[in-house]
Amino acid sequence: MQQSLIRYIFFIYLVMHLSLSVRIAEEFLSKEKASMSLGELASLANRCGYQALCMRASQLGIQSTADQVASAVACMDVNGLAVSMITGDFDTVYNNDKGPSSLTNITPYLDLAEKIGAPRIRVALKKESDVTNAQRAADEASERKIQLVHQCHTLSLFETVESIESTLKAINRSNFGLVYEPANLEICAQDYGLSTLERLSSWIFNVYLQNQILTPRGAVTLPTRCNGDVSFDLISIHTSGGINYDNVFFGLKSIGYDGPVTVHQSAQSGETPEESAKRTADFLRGLIN
Repeated sequence: MQQSLIRYIFFIYLVMHLSLSVRIAEEFLSKEKASMSLGELASLANRCGYQALCMRASQLGIQSTADQVASAVACMDVNGLAVSMITGDFDTVYNNDKGPSSLTNITPYLDLAEKIGAPRIRVALKKESDVTNAQRAADEASERKIQLVHQCHTLSLFETVESIESTLKAINRSNFGLVYEPANLEICAQDYGLSTLERLSSWIFNVYLQNQILTPRGAVTLPTRCNGDVSFDLISIHTSGGINYDNVFFGLKSIGYDGPVTVHQSAQSGETPEESAKRTADFLRGLIN
């Protein structure tokens, strides 16, 4: 436990450190099934130079047993990794209508975050009435010095920059913030560069990165409230032609961001998870440095 605390304190004060989402080890057709064990994934992250894992329910969630949580803590210790954030259930991952339910009973999520040493928890808001529950959940989280965060995401109150800002102002809790995610902003026809980063800077607690090329005949189509159906092709983060990461990191440095930078997508066709994680880490370290 002392090792976990030391690693956690060190992790908090690093400057823009790399985190790998366990999404890289989720089956393509299901976000509930892992394609490798947590031990295998943690070892992979360590070899590729990541400082943390972003935990999702496919590996560890509020459904996990006490023995599974203890095993996960030991696994992270052995591999010298922190946990940058937890997404403790599948409803939040799927961003479905039950996603905001965690806000009505945040206690088990806080318990899990404390046990695994995670400083923040991802939650979901779908409608204006969720704001009151978000305030109550944030107040309870504050008592344990844990942050709640919401990703820039389609079909939520966090689609547009204006809605993100107004919702965060309405929640008005210092420990409730944003996972800045340029790809979702692009899908919603929003600016994701310096002006947006400056506007939202005080709320940015985490950064999620995934990559895409918008195209009318894209293999993936997502519905949005603000921009209709949007089609795109997924590409690796280290592949050019998608999100302008030079602009993203110029903006992050300009606002003095010093939190986790999380690789948040599955390995793409033609790459193993380890090849994807390594190439992406090398690419991002170049941008950070």
